[in-house]
Amino acid sequence: MNRIKNSNLTKQSKAPVFDTLLSHAKRDVISFHCPGHKNGRSIDKELKDYVGQEVFKFDVTVFDEVDSLHDPVGPIRKAQELMAEAYGVRHSLFLVNGTSSGNMAMFLSACNPGDSIIVSRSSHKSIMTGIIMSGVWPIWVQPKIDQNLDLIFSMTYDQVKEALDKYPEAKAVLVTSPTYNGIVTELSKIADLCHRRGKILLVDEAHGAHLHFNDRLPESAVEAGADLCVQSTHKILSAMSQGSALHFNSKLVDFNRVKKVVSMLQTTSPNYLTLATLDLARRQVFLQGKKDFDKVLDAAEWGRSYINKNIQNMKCFDRKEMNKLGFDLDETKLTVNVTKTGLSGYEVESILAREYRIQLDYADLFNLVAIHGEGTIKADVEAFVSALESISKKYHGKQKNWILKIPTLSTEMVMKPRDVFLSNSITKVRLKKAVGHIAAQILTPYPPGIPVVIPGERITQEICDCLMDTASKGIRISGQENDKLRMVKVFTNF
Repeated sequence: MNRIKNSNLTKQSKAPVFDTLLSHAKRDVISFHCPGHKNGRSIDKELKDYVGQEVFKFDVTVFDEVDSLHDPVGPIRKAQELMAEAYGVRHSLFLVNGTSSGNMAMFLSACNPGDSIIVSRSSHKSIMTGIIMSGVWPIWVQPKIDQNLDLIFSMTYDQVKEALDKYPEAKAVLVTSPTYNGIVTELSKIADLCHRRGKILLVDEAHGAHLHFNDRLPESAVEAGADLCVQSTHKILSAMSQGSALHFNSKLVDFNRVKKVVSMLQTTSPNYLTLATLDLARRQVFLQGKKDFDKVLDAAEWGRSYINKNIQNMKCFDRKEMNKLGFDLDETKLTVNVTKTGLSGYEVESILAREYRIQLDYADLFNLVAIHGEGTIKADVEAFVSALESISKKYHGKQKNWILKIPTLSTEMVMKPRDVFLSNSITKVRLKKAVGHIAAQILTPYPPGIPVVIPGERITQEICDCLMDTASKGIRISGQENDKLRMVKVFTNF
């Protein structure tokens, strides 16, 4: 299957934003515009000596030649049109505040205050921000857990169908796919279900900007039929950090509203170097994504196979295992379970950084996640695997009876999270006495990184027990305001 057969090769070879900025930089104009470093002249010497001065000539402000992100009519508009064509969607919008801003934009574009939306509890924290900003009612879906693999999954088709059957008033469904571990859910089936019922499908595809460009990778959200999806172009492709994109392919959402919302959420002083790298990342993955990701996938598969065959106390799950569980796997993500070493993922992550100069993106109690991007080469994977093999021989911790579990989280939503967030009727109660109260904050134990307390829902005894047990083990809970979690914020005027 050739996923990009309908795109024009000659057109996709162009990079209008980059070409415009390069032409401008070469003219060496005298700057009386922002920013104040004036083409890099006043940049700190130590930084300039290391990176050079020329790159700062790309750091310009809005003027006719370079176009405006908020009202594009020139190179930015052309670049966004090329990205839409490359991904096979109706429209694409550049994001310079990361996919977090795109997640917020999807809520504000697709929903009105008071609407309800089905969403997995295992979503990124920016989803909660979108819920608060948009004033919607979240219908939470309990994430599935595999305790053999120590993994948390996104929503399945069956879970979405069950939620829609129970809450037919829901206006939209938000799915995260792939997960941080590269696990891809049944997006085509979910999209078909949503559209048969007139529901909007939103997809947080932060880790999937590359999926569309290699047939060995799982189906992407744009291919599956998502109405709106957001991708972190910087995570796996070659855009600079914060460079992301929102793709629009909907008959149910007004694109003009999407544009207005995105403009509201973006800075009026975008970094043009970031915009240029978004433009170049699209061109690069279109022209050579098949070849580049063949190499990346081969390197990742070599690493997965070597670990499973040669490092006895470490294990990597593979695509076949995911298929048996009803999911697919982006094999550029290499998840390494280290529990049999007696060390936590955090400890191994620290050793890798300190002793082997290898920095991971993510670790939890059970696993390490090595993200392979378009710039990953086999030598990187060889160094990573060699370091793991050395650690497995050198370090031995005491075996721990860790179990990945979460309390029942589909609790009673009494108030909209937005109403609680904006309320002044909030006080603190002791955690032991919080049962029955309406939560007024977010509390997220790591692991598993899933909020167990959400503003607007009733706190149960099971949730209190979970928090007290987690705190007693010395695990910091994101959202706690002191060194130890003793108090919880609750809504008082109810």
